[in-house]
Amino acid sequence: MKRASLRVLSLLAAPVLVLAGCGDSGNQEVKQWMEDVRKQTRPSVPKLAEPKQFIPFAYSGKNDPDPFSPGKLSAALAKLQANSGNGIKPDLERRKEALESFPLDTIRMVGTLERPGQTFALLQVEKSVYRAKIGNHVGQNFGRITRVTEDEVHIKEIVRDASGEWTERDAKLELQENKK
Repeated sequence: MKRASLRVLSLLAAPVLVLAGCGDSGNQEVKQWMEDVRKQTRPSVPKLAEPKQFIPFAYSGKNDPDPFSPGKLSAALAKLQANSGNGIKPDLERRKEALESFPLDTIRMVGTLERPGQTFALLQVEKSVYRAKIGNHVGQNFGRITRVTEDEVHIKEIVRDASGEWTERDAKLELQENKK
């Protein structure tokens, strides 16, 4: 048992003795080299450029009308609309109807109602059901009902295109049947 413990002890002591042989001599050379490099190296900081002189802009149109005033913008918009060639524009002065406060994609057609000479569409928004006929306005894009059939409502909307011109587009609401 003593021999086995002596062997283990000698195996553990061998690496310790090898590492002890690595003394401070190698580190001293590295430290000397680092000190020499530090003495020889001179830091160079480039000189900063002088800041540019700020010259404030003098606004000479203090007595001129404000280019961003609502009155001037309204006049420019009216001039643009007068020059548009298609003649299509919504009636912004008329009183809004109840179904115009809802986006068209939230309105569902749930049925029709017929009276002599007239067909009404039953349109549901949230939990309320509205009766609409040809000529009523619907949706937020100045939509007007043009035709009502048993299974759909045809709508003509007036929207602005990319150039700012008013243009018409067709839309329709189809009958939504409850699925059980």
